[in-house]
Amino acid sequence: MSTYATMSMHLETERLILRPWAESDAAEFCALLSERGKGTPTVEHIRSSIAELLGATETTGIALLPIQRREEGDFIGYCGLIIGRSTAEEPEIAYELFQRAHGHGYATEAAGAVLDAAIATGRKRLWATVGTWNTPSFRVLEKLGFERHHVATDDRGEHVWLTRSLL
Repeated sequence: MSTYATMSMHLETERLILRPWAESDAAEFCALLSERGKGTPTVEHIRSSIAELLGATETTGIALLPIQRREEGDFIGYCGLIIGRSTAEEPEIAYELFQRAHGHGYATEAAGAVLDAAIATGRKRLWATVGTWNTPSFRVLEKLGFERHHVATDDRGEHVWLTRSLL
């Protein structure tokens, strides 16, 4: 059993709302993942992925949350905490936004809210793993106080591990 508080599943910033997944997010989530250029998953596959994300949240007390813009009400991506390549005690922060939402500070704003939520759970440290090519993600993480730890390679290629103390 976790010794950490459950992460807040409803986060709000000046321009954004992060909230739990809904089945109605499946089509937009598919469209977001298709921007990776590796094909488009089926809506049914994404619905089961959403169910898995919700189940993982029940188990771990951390969550990956959809991001929607407050005024427009549109889904622009996701941000949250995942186990990923790390652990429930020291999870990874993860985010991905539609290309149309890049360059407006949304990733930094959403990740800042998730960082505050992580601190509120009582965790001591977060990780992030970023592909060596992903300069915009490095900028987001540097703004949030993450520091490079080491470089590694796995089946998804070379990536940099970054860390941030929450103390």
